[in-house]
Amino acid sequence: MSLRLPPYQPLPPPASQEGLQEVLIADLQPTQMCVGLAEVRSRQVDFSQESGRERRLYLGGKPVPLVRSGDGQFWMVDRHHRLRALVELDPTAFAFGYVVLEVPSADRAVVLAALQERGWLYLYDGRGQGPLDPSDLPSRLVGLQDDPYRSLVWKLKKEGLIEPAPLIPFHEFRWGAWLRSRSLPPFTSSRLDPALPAARTLVRSMAASQLAGWRGPA
Repeated sequence: MSLRLPPYQPLPPPASQEGLQEVLIADLQPTQMCVGLAEVRSRQVDFSQESGRERRLYLGGKPVPLVRSGDGQFWMVDRHHRLRALVELDPTAFAFGYVVLEVPSADRAVVLAALQERGWLYLYDGRGQGPLDPSDLPSRLVGLQDDPYRSLVWKLKKEGLIEPAPLIPFHEFRWGAWLRSRSLPPFTSSRLDPALPAARTLVRSMAASQLAGWRGPA
């Protein structure tokens, strides 16, 4: 399976810390259909061990790129995993964001079309099916599906078997799609162990060499 994703406009970095604004996470609209719940649960452990001050400092250093519609609604174009983790722990939590695009229209379909034009939507569900219609996107983070393959790739990256590629859109999902095309034992986001030995071998194999972040044979 390969992802048929449109060309991607890079997201600009925040101009300065002074330009950040606090946003209620529960109000942010997602631009992807799924997350890897293994990563979400791991981030929840991290958040639960932080003080309020430590959390604010961390979130201030990881601001969310935002698209604002004409009626003031916000779409988040990144940071879905960490903010899904936080909003489950605290439904009233805030994050820091910066606006990368203003869409004058308040029409949801118009905003989604602007996002799709820039390649800022991931329209595959938790089973890797898609691309689906932008209107199928959940309107809130808590509505995102679980994609076990996204969880598996997160674990492999954490182990250093896949290099980060922050400039590649949906980098982890691309690896997940590739692993879906291979034979792996049954696994879930809460039970990755059955698939890990085979997945570790696959991502270091020459067959994966065309993917960004490939590290080569062990």
